[in-house]
Amino acid sequence: MSDQAPITYADAGVNIDAGNAFVGRIKQAVASTRRSEVLGGLGGFGGLFKADFSSLAEPVLVSSTDGVGTKLLLLQRHGRPHVAGIDVVAMCVNDMAAQGAEPLFFLDYLATGKLDDATLVRVVEGIAEACRVCGCALVGGETAEMPGMYAPGHYDIGGFSVGVVDRPAIIDGSTIADGDVMLGLASNGVHSNGFSLVRKLLEVGGADLARDTLRDGSAAIDGVLAPTRLYVPAVKALTQASVAVHGYAHITGGGLFDNIARILPPGLAATVDTASWPVPAVFDYLLGFAEVARDERYRTFNMGIGFVVILPRDQAAAAEAALHEAGERVFSIGRIERRQGAAVTLI
Repeated sequence: MSDQAPITYADAGVNIDAGNAFVGRIKQAVASTRRSEVLGGLGGFGGLFKADFSSLAEPVLVSSTDGVGTKLLLLQRHGRPHVAGIDVVAMCVNDMAAQGAEPLFFLDYLATGKLDDATLVRVVEGIAEACRVCGCALVGGETAEMPGMYAPGHYDIGGFSVGVVDRPAIIDGSTIADGDVMLGLASNGVHSNGFSLVRKLLEVGGADLARDTLRDGSAAIDGVLAPTRLYVPAVKALTQASVAVHGYAHITGGGLFDNIARILPPGLAATVDTASWPVPAVFDYLLGFAEVARDERYRTFNMGIGFVVILPRDQAAAAEAALHEAGERVFSIGRIERRQGAAVTLI
């Protein structure tokens, strides 16, 4: 008989029973995102999706994966896990929407040092909410309890999504032409990019995020930690209205500069009029703490424009009408012309 002390997986910090109970608590949220193509339920070794592409001439699958970045540190500090769930979906499906694709299903990866049901359930509820808005099924995920990897109260999140687009309908910027115009769709604020600079500015300014207010009187914490907007409904509205779109840009890391430049055909350039939309108060708050050069601001942050639509001038009115109907705030922010200098110029 061994004289060694007995030890279990739970003694090492991983509670399998708690993990199983967590899955039970999120089943309702997952079920609320179900599409008719989903087979089975939560708990299988893989998510099953019986795709029907009979309405498409040449179906092309589109995939995207992303996380929330260092915004998570502030979301954890201020107890906003629901926002983290929305953000991780938005960062994936908005990228797919920028190619004209419809998101079909989503999977998440949650990792933590010690399973905190209450917090992680709220993360999954945020994921489910965003999936419902976009008509995207949450078909599964992974929750990993890894003691020693994460500080108490900390978790990490990643997302993966698959969508579909008919090959003739792919929006890749190749048809952008001299004379096209750009429409900008309003952001919610910072979204999920640039938070390493956000945190540095808050530190330098000695900010009290929980108590400060913005110039419009709203709470600073609500402005800084607002969830990323979901632009899938806007793209669906333009598609249903048969608007001839030449290019979409999701304004994430790299801001207006890099994300517009990446879709421009050779020989063309974009001129963006920064006076054509109101910069949200949250950016005045953050950028009031230190001197940040203009180009650095617009390359790090979206500065109030979260998604850009490039299209022929004669399509602009129809596009604006469809976007307003979909609940978007829309601004005419610039034009496309033959390139003589930089790919993207701010005026």
